[in-house]
Amino acid sequence: MNIKEILAENTLRNSALPAAADPQSGSGCCGTRVEVAYRGRKLFLPASMLADPCYSPALSPLDLEALRCRHDFEYWAWRCVRIHHKLTGALVPFALNAPQRRVLEALERQRLASLPIRLILLKARQWGGSTLIQNYMAWIQCVHKEGWNSLICAHVKNTSAAIRAMYSTMLANYPAELWQADVKPAFKACPGSVDTREIAGRGCTVTVSSSQSQEGSRGLNCAMAHLSEVAFWADSKTRNSTDYIRAVCSGIALLPYTLVAMESTANGTGNFFHREWLRAEQGASDKTAVFVPWYEIEIYRTPVADPAALWAELDDYEKELWRRGLTLEMINWYHCKRREMESHDAMKSEFPTDAAEAFAHSGSGVFASAAVMRLRAGCSEPPLTGEVCGLSQTGAGAVKEVRFMPDSTGQLKVWSLPRQGRCYVAAVDIGGRCDAADWSVIAVLDRTPGAVPEVVAQWRGHIDHDLLAWKAAAVAMFYNEALLVVESNTIECSATAGEGSYIFEQLDEVYPRLYCRDRTEPAVRYGFHTNRGTKAKIITELISAVRENRYVERCAQACDELETYRRLPNGSYAAAEGCHDDMLITRAIALYVTNDSPAVSGNPAELLHRPRW
Repeated sequence: MNIKEILAENTLRNSALPAAADPQSGSGCCGTRVEVAYRGRKLFLPASMLADPCYSPALSPLDLEALRCRHDFEYWAWRCVRIHHKLTGALVPFALNAPQRRVLEALERQRLASLPIRLILLKARQWGGSTLIQNYMAWIQCVHKEGWNSLICAHVKNTSAAIRAMYSTMLANYPAELWQADVKPAFKACPGSVDTREIAGRGCTVTVSSSQSQEGSRGLNCAMAHLSEVAFWADSKTRNSTDYIRAVCSGIALLPYTLVAMESTANGTGNFFHREWLRAEQGASDKTAVFVPWYEIEIYRTPVADPAALWAELDDYEKELWRRGLTLEMINWYHCKRREMESHDAMKSEFPTDAAEAFAHSGSGVFASAAVMRLRAGCSEPPLTGEVCGLSQTGAGAVKEVRFMPDSTGQLKVWSLPRQGRCYVAAVDIGGRCDAADWSVIAVLDRTPGAVPEVVAQWRGHIDHDLLAWKAAAVAMFYNEALLVVESNTIECSATAGEGSYIFEQLDEVYPRLYCRDRTEPAVRYGFHTNRGTKAKIITELISAVRENRYVERCAQACDELETYRRLPNGSYAAAEGCHDDMLITRAIALYVTNDSPAVSGNPAELLHRPRW
């Protein structure tokens, strides 16, 4: 395109942008509206209002206003709500901007269909998403429902309190002639609770809480919940934010006018908020997903003085924005704003263009989100589930006459049964015995020379360490006498060192391909030992394998672990708080131990006597 064609197209795009809305008349406001003449004025009223039996062109101005407040949230917000202007601090009418209207449309579609209102909102920069949600809840409590309790919970209590302060400001400035109660609008203290207030005359309570202090809001009788900055809710030994959110949501009835709004800016991938967002995007959730990109926010547009010069300066990413349909004014703002950032990745994190970009460029994840998404393409439910059994549960019989026993309750997932002539490696990460402990995992990878490594089976559960060792040997034997690599840290710890050594010695007597990092007599060192040095090596190998698509993953939960794996400030690696890395570690060990090894090109058994370091 030449510059004249670009300018002509830009004129068309600007003319197609939504006109400024006028909440007083209803022009440009969201929803289906009908133009009516009322006392010499032209109004654009919601279609639902005109269908209300109480509507009549002969209504008095006050009665029309009261009825309109029931059907037209944008008018109610402009007429009854005052908010502090971000720049001047002055109290101004709450007039919705374009992104807020898009969120409102999602809420209103559900309300008008008499459905429970459920929303998950991925936010970019501050444009008033929380303000919209909170005032929408206030509209339901002040206009539609009495005794309709709500909960506001954010990642820290100060944020929750700031959200509730919007209520106080709204009630203090509410027009008396439109208030539907015999007492003045105000917050009343509730005896016995410093976190709960009651809206006078409406019988509705508003409770504030935080992810750090969940006890006071457990067991509340709520009809609505606003869960804010969910991606930043951290778990600890005494609280589990995921369980708390599920408890809050499950306690809210599936009735019209009930509401659950979960919103956050992105904070990396693989966490609860990201998983819920993906479910909503795929249509597998009860929530409507809404993302507001930076270019929909009206203030992020800059006039273009020299279009030709601007076009000459744009890089491929910015020209792709043009191909997406953005205007030159939007792209000029992005181009100028980007100069303030230390990198383009930082710009994408602060001002994401789409949801995938928002997640990919936030947080401190180790594995690139786009690369993990490619891995997910190979994931599927296993066609077979069961256990591998030998002649006995322990001892030499455990690796004799091994066979697969189908069982829907079994813990071994099988994507591919062993095939003749294929070489396999079975990596084991040892967890705890009880349900609250880390998981034990046995992962089997096809490592046939010349083929792309592929996960073919996985066992995951809680079990005594000696039983786990024999189970791993049975699984490895089933897979063509796979190279069996056991992560040895847990059973080498001082408390169980003797027990661990005994388990390894027993395995070594009956299993022919047990990995040893050193066979120097008399102190044979069995298994793979993870320490600061070796962990950096195996994770570096896994990062490379994921980035370059050098192995095939089958388990979606393993991808979840990749997305919640973090690089800590001291440079080390660990799962995000409340998450696991057991499956991840088995992949890292299996790929590292057999990567680029001359032994693998011949017989994996040769690795038995070859120390790696």
